[in-house]
Amino acid sequence: MMLLRESVRSALASIRAHRLRSFLTALGIIIGVASVITVISLIQGLSKSVSDQFSGLGGTSLTIRAHNEMKDQMRGKINYLRLEDVEQVRVRGEGIRYVSPVFSPGFSEVRYMSASTTARVLATSPSYQDVNGRYTRLGRFISEPDDARARRVAVIGEDLIAELHLPADPVGKFIHYGGEWFKIVGVQEKQGAVFGMSQDNQLIIPFNTGRSILGNNRRPNLSITVAVSELADLDATISQLTGVMRTAHRLRPGQPNDFEIESAEQLAQTFEKISTMVTLVMGGVVGVALLVGGIGIMNIMLVSVKERTREIGICKALGARSRDIMAQFLVEAVILATLGGLIGLVLGYVLGAVIAGLIPDFPPAVVPWWAVALSLMFSGGVGIVFGVMPARQAARLDPIEALRYE
Repeated sequence: MMLLRESVRSALASIRAHRLRSFLTALGIIIGVASVITVISLIQGLSKSVSDQFSGLGGTSLTIRAHNEMKDQMRGKINYLRLEDVEQVRVRGEGIRYVSPVFSPGFSEVRYMSASTTARVLATSPSYQDVNGRYTRLGRFISEPDDARARRVAVIGEDLIAELHLPADPVGKFIHYGGEWFKIVGVQEKQGAVFGMSQDNQLIIPFNTGRSILGNNRRPNLSITVAVSELADLDATISQLTGVMRTAHRLRPGQPNDFEIESAEQLAQTFEKISTMVTLVMGGVVGVALLVGGIGIMNIMLVSVKERTREIGICKALGARSRDIMAQFLVEAVILATLGGLIGLVLGYVLGAVIAGLIPDFPPAVVPWWAVALSLMFSGGVGIVFGVMPARQAARLDPIEALRYE
């Protein structure tokens, strides 16, 4: 313990005596750790935001959409869900509370007086808000009579109010979409952003209104979202709905599904796997910079051994053992690398926060505890690995030759 304490004291004194050189020596570690932490904080912040968005869906919703392989699409073979599928799911589906068909009529420009913007337009049923847990802040959602009579009414997101320069309470105002005028009947609660994309620039119109805009010559790219009664029955409901859809599409045994059923939980797990993979790959690539920083520490430590050869000789002449000298240089390398890791950690977090703040709608940067621990452990490990060679060289010096060194 005494040896370690003395080695730490000596190492800190040496680092203080050569502040600039120590900083430049640790610069590689600082840049490496800062790069790793910046990348990880941005990815983890995005991952947390998306997970929160998916958890907001309640975890009990399922989405049925057409399955299309890229090679089939290249050949012009595209699968669609049919309007009859909605009724089949509604009538034959078990353990289901709500069914909501959704499609986009295809137009995206929305105008109010002289202002215009691009919106994400959805044509859906009144059950959309119950399935997705998204309700109105002002006014009301589209109703069954709205849908049955294909009324020109719309529910808008918060962003459209600002982009179209609408009044703070736009209920009752008329906006122009798809060549027709729509009366605003409600404003959705703020949803935030997913993948940096705002969810508040939506324009929601009744399902049958969307069909009338689309016309009879175009086929809607339909998806069906259902809310399951019990989360425990999610797997059983997926299996039962698969049977319903296969029967509705007259698929023979062994024939692959031309549709896919995904739950919000599955989507969250898929994204989590992707973000973990990206984090590992980016961390590995950027971590190479740490090895470069370690080589820099080894070079400077070798130079330091040469500069302090006479000092080492004096220490040995006064009774210092080889292991004392080795411990002193090894501890100095580890402290140098760890201090670089600490500075890089703080710098990386600041950079991540600044970059996240500069990108509109990007979620705040998040630095997980394991990234902090891993960075410091890796920095200390780099100091040990690349500090061994200079320490051994110093420990093996002959005291007489060292004293003669000029």
